[in-house]
Amino acid sequence: MTKLKKEREVVGIYISGHPLDDFKNELKHFCRGTIGDFHEQEKNVNRELAVAGVVTDVRHLTSKAGKGWGSFVVEDYNDSYEFKIFGEEYLKYRHFLMLNNFVYMKVFVQEGWKYRETGQHGNPKLRFRAFKQLQDVMESFAKKLTVQLDVNELKAVDIEILRELFGANEGNHILNFVVYELNERIKIHMPSRRQKVNISSELLDRLEKAQVHYRIN
Repeated sequence: MTKLKKEREVVGIYISGHPLDDFKNELKHFCRGTIGDFHEQEKNVNRELAVAGVVTDVRHLTSKAGKGWGSFVVEDYNDSYEFKIFGEEYLKYRHFLMLNNFVYMKVFVQEGWKYRETGQHGNPKLRFRAFKQLQDVMESFAKKLTVQLDVNELKAVDIEILRELFGANEGNHILNFVVYELNERIKIHMPSRRQKVNISSELLDRLEKAQVHYRIN
């Protein structure tokens, strides 16, 4: 992270790779929205956004009334946004606000106050509903792995590859198979009673490399 930060400071871009590259599976499977969505909050009113990124700037401040609040910038692959957090939400989540910290946030975009005189709404307000270390997201949210298999493309060698892969990644997560045939519109759900797996980025990367379709619940 230190090397990447220096690259960004010197040339303005990351050269060796982006800090979020190690979390591409977490962003793909557990994020609903991007940091850029907060630049268009009116389009996301009454919607909860689940986003992730790296904290690139943070300030812990005190109001004139003596209450603590925070200002922090989160950056993902394409954008960055400066958030402000106050009151009980700040007290609850301030320990996540550290420079270079990888965070996962659930933020509800609440409709702004309605002005009685004009009937117009003010700017939307952000309500921070949850924070997590991005490193903990896979373990916290991944419960079941469903592997989708086209019966017309199944081969004995493919089955053996999956058997070896799941055997090498045993764990406590539920493993489920969906075997389908598109032309006949057949779909059979086959939960594995014996085999359980450890859902990890390494396992998901291996599945993608083997061109196996899957989803995480």
